[in-house]
Amino acid sequence: MSEITYVRGDATVPSVKGVKVIAHVCNDIGGWGKGFVVALSRRRPEPEAAYRAWHRGRATNDFGLGAAQFVRVEPYMWAANMVGQRGIRTGSKGVPVRYEAIDAALGRLAQKTTELGASVHMPRIGCGLAGGAWARVEPLITERLVRRGISVTVYDHGEGRS
Repeated sequence: MSEITYVRGDATVPSVKGVKVIAHVCNDIGGWGKGFVVALSRRRPEPEAAYRAWHRGRATNDFGLGAAQFVRVEPYMWAANMVGQRGIRTGSKGVPVRYEAIDAALGRLAQKTTELGASVHMPRIGCGLAGGAWARVEPLITERLVRRGISVTVYDHGEGRS
């Protein structure tokens, strides 16, 4: 069985051949403007536009914790907007990350990447502004994706990341 590949670099520009899905975690309140999504939007406007439209139409679609939206950004590249955090602030209920929601969204990601024959590229999802612990997220990725034979690369930015 393969493992998650860890590299230093930018998850918004995976440099492997074949179909690629850039996966990241979004909140459930329609907010887009801090963290990894800023870098993603700098390169590709489609995921943000699709996420905002998805959130606006939430009364009649599947938007919510655990949902995943797949947005084609190039012929061989997709973005996966995965709703895995409740709100954007740490409060009385703890940090915004929701591991069960990330797990459910990863299940949807596994299905889509299998259909596409794609590899998955991501930052350490749920562990930035969402406040999650990689020790809890990594096993979900291994279970949902790696054990199904899906190639996963996790990108860590170098020093000086703002």
